[in-house]
Amino acid sequence: MPKNPPDNMPRISAYLLYEDVAGALDWLARAFGFRERMRMPGAEGKILHAEMELADGVIMMGNPGADYRNPKRLGHVTQHLYVYVDDVDGHYEHARRAGATILEEPEDQFYGDRRYGAEDPEGHHWFFAQHVRDVAPEDMAPPS
Repeated sequence: MPKNPPDNMPRISAYLLYEDVAGALDWLARAFGFRERMRMPGAEGKILHAEMELADGVIMMGNPGADYRNPKRLGHVTQHLYVYVDDVDGHYEHARRAGATILEEPEDQFYGDRRYGAEDPEGHHWFFAQHVRDVAPEDMAPPS
C-alpha cells in the first residue's frame, strides 16, 4: 500500500501561483537558495508545475492560466510564507545582494525567532527565521 505522503514530500507543502513559473524558479534559487527538484512542461513551452526544496521543506508552484493575477498585480498580499534557515543573517545578506525587496530587516522576535521579511518579484511575501531562544508561552508578550 502506498504511503501518504510519498517519502520525498513533507506532510504540508505550500503551492504558490506565479505568472512566470520559469522566472520564479530562477529567482528563488538565486535569491533564497531554493533548489529545483522538478519541472513539468505544459503547453506552449510554459511550465505547468514545478517543485523546489530547501533542507526538508518543499514548495510547489504553477500557473493556473491567463486569468490569474499575482499579488503584485492585485495590489495586495495574499499570503505569507515562513521558512526556517540555519543562518538568518547570512540568508538575509545573500537575498539582499541578489536583489530581493527587503520588507523587514533581521530582528529578534518576542517568541524566540530572529526573522527578516522579503518580497519576490511577483509580490509573494517571505519571512525567513532562525530560532535563537526558547520562550515559554506564558512569557510571550508582543511589544506594546
